[in-house]
Amino acid sequence: MSDAVFQVQDLRFAYPRNKEETIKGISFEFSQGEIFGFLGPSGAGKSTTQKLLIKMLKDYKGQALYRGKDLKAYGKEFFSEIGVGFEMPVHFSKLTALENIEFFKRLYPRHTDVESLMKRIGLWEHRNKKLSEYSKGMKMRLNFVRALLNDPKVLFLDEPTNGLDPHNARIIKDIILEFRAAGGTAFLTTHLMHDADELCDRVAFIAEGEIREIDSPKNLKLRFGQRTITVEYEDGERCIETFDMTTLRKNELFFDIMRTKNLTTIHSGETTLDDIFIKVTGVKLHG
Repeated sequence: MSDAVFQVQDLRFAYPRNKEETIKGISFEFSQGEIFGFLGPSGAGKSTTQKLLIKMLKDYKGQALYRGKDLKAYGKEFFSEIGVGFEMPVHFSKLTALENIEFFKRLYPRHTDVESLMKRIGLWEHRNKKLSEYSKGMKMRLNFVRALLNDPKVLFLDEPTNGLDPHNARIIKDIILEFRAAGGTAFLTTHLMHDADELCDRVAFIAEGEIREIDSPKNLKLRFGQRTITVEYEDGERCIETFDMTTLRKNELFFDIMRTKNLTTIHSGETTLDDIFIKVTGVKLHG
């Protein structure tokens, strides 16, 4: 990709006390205006990879480029371009929400419209409450505000909707999609495959420090799914027929059912990202 924001080649990393590498030679890239999902079970290397890309961990092997330049060559200016939403938010519990935000604003030369953002995610009316009075969901939403605080060009989001009710999760996802539509780039880790399917242009599945698959959710579902159509209909009793998509146009029974029977449901054999996750990583999803 000529417009690649990050390019990672044969990236390897081992924590000092570990003999075995946590990241075992992974390669991927993602481009301007793309939401790139990084999916895998706990301990697969998702958070470690994210920490390497945001320069929290440094002693790696291989190559990591940001906008064509070695990541190691960047100084403080790099942190003005990225926004990070950690899964476990770190806040000052004795300060109010607004005092927390004002503290972090001082770290950046450029800022977003905090009032509008906090109003949209339902926190402005609670801006003067101490963080110790916030629920987990409220803290997660404030964490999202912090990620967008410096008007970043690249967002790193770790489980951004975790612990949120459907209404607030929808708001967060809409903001992420609007960020992409405005030219922003996002690196998203989540265990919620529905979120990944909805938000991501492409996803990578990582297991045991190795990338097993990279593709768009649509292509993965086509590749791992079955080329079938299953029709359920009433004909005095409940009937189910499954047809091969490749020969469907010549199948008289299918068209006879369409014309003459009382249809109940029609389903394609397309699989889900949950199923693909299990097949590719060998680990079942929980929660």
